[in-house]
Amino acid sequence: MLNYFWFFLAAVFEIAGCYGFWMWLRQGKSALWVIPAVVSLTLFALLLTRVEAAYAGRAYAAYGGIYIITSVAWLSIIERVRPLTSDWIGVAFCVIGATIILLGPRWAAT
Repeated sequence: MLNYFWFFLAAVFEIAGCYGFWMWLRQGKSALWVIPAVVSLTLFALLLTRVEAAYAGRAYAAYGGIYIITSVAWLSIIERVRPLTSDWIGVAFCVIGATIILLGPRWAAT
């Protein structure tokens, strides 16, 4: 369960960091948005290393599912856009896939 916590925190910081660049380059906001964006992306990278996984590639693949649910939540909370039913169905599939990837090595060991 702790892995999901690290994935969620990493996703928030990754999305926030990318959002800073989005605001600067796509929305015409001040280049000063880059400063918190870079700090946020650095925290993202550090947080992702907290995940208990033997291989980085497996951790990143499992993280993808959590990133997607966090992105849809960001869409709703920060950008104030109501997610579609298809967004939530896609999220469910992604979280199931992330769980399979993350727990697969434990199942193989038994």
